[in-house]
Order: sequence, then C-alpha cells, then structure tokens
Amino acid sequence: MPDLDDRRRLVLSGGFAEFRYLALERTSSNPLAVTLAVEPTFRRIDETGGERIRNYELETTINADLELVKNRLFAGFNFLYEPEVTLTALDETVREAKLGGSAALSWRVTPDVVIGGEVWYLRHYDSFGLHDFTGDAVMLGPTLYVRFAPKMFMTAAWNTQVWGREIGNPVSLNLAEFQRNRARLKFAVEF
Repeated sequence: MPDLDDRRRLVLSGGFAEFRYLALERTSSNPLAVTLAVEPTFRRIDETGGERIRNYELETTINADLELVKNRLFAGFNFLYEPEVTLTALDETVREAKLGGSAALSWRVTPDVVIGGEVWYLRHYDSFGLHDFTGDAVMLGPTLYVRFAPKMFMTAAWNTQVWGREIGNPVSLNLAEFQRNRARLKFAVEF
C-alpha cells in the first residue's frame, strides 16, 4: 500500500473481554428478551499501519429479540454506542465514537440451526459526545447460529457496506470510518 511502511513481525496486538447480562428473559408468556452487553478492547498495535499505539474501546450494546412465531421466527434489534480513544506514538490523543442500530429477522430451520439476515445503520463521530459527525454507513448481510450442545454454540455474521457517506466526499461508500466488509465468528461455552 502506498504511504504505509513495510512491517514484518509477530506481536500480540491486544485483547478483549465480553460481559453480558440478561435483563429480561423470554418466557412462555413474554416473547421479548433483552440483553445488555459490554466489550472492552485494548490494542497496542494500529490495525492499519502497524505502529505502536494505545487504543481503548468500550462497545456497549442493548440487544432485544422478539419471538414472532413460537420457536420459529424471531425479530432482533440492537443499539450500539462505542467510544474509542487512541494515544499515538507522537503523543496525540484521538477520540471518536460510533452510534448505531440494527434490525434482523431469523428463522429456526432445525432445533439447533437458525439462519437470518440483518441490516445495520452506523454513524461515526470525532468525539465521545456525538457532536462532531463525520459520516455514516448502511451494512447488510446474513447471520447464522448453530447449537452444538445445550451450553455450546457458534454465531456467525457477515455484513457488506451497501451505502455510505463521508462528509465532504462524493463517493457512495464510507470507507474512511467503516469497513467495506466485516465478519464475526464466535464460538461460546456457557458455564
């Protein structure tokens, strides 16, 4: 890539944790479930250029899902706020935040497999306070859930940017603040 230094090294770039709290559980009389999730992330290496940095993110989400057809069809809604601060090697501090929401529809094909699709609308700000708007994007793609055992499962999602707008740029995608494609694969064991 032009303007990026060549780097060849193997280094631990950071770490993350995920904490979830089931605020409202779905029951036979209540088709709605609400989960609060927090995912703190720490990075020592810049994802793009490979420079040493200190980066802290705190992805905070409210996940709600509604059972539309008993044990078959589900609607999901997610609300996201993700503040991020980066301390660069030049002693600069960069603050930014993402705000967004999603809607999804999922169908249980077998007792252990659920497939679906989701759409995300995301906004990017150059501040924690959401007053320095820099652009937005719409991401669209499929989702998958597979249960291997009562407390072991896998989730997968892939989204592609179908529309985006960076302030001051006439291009129809916002590749400055958001990826063209993003994928997430998670294996989990509950205990």
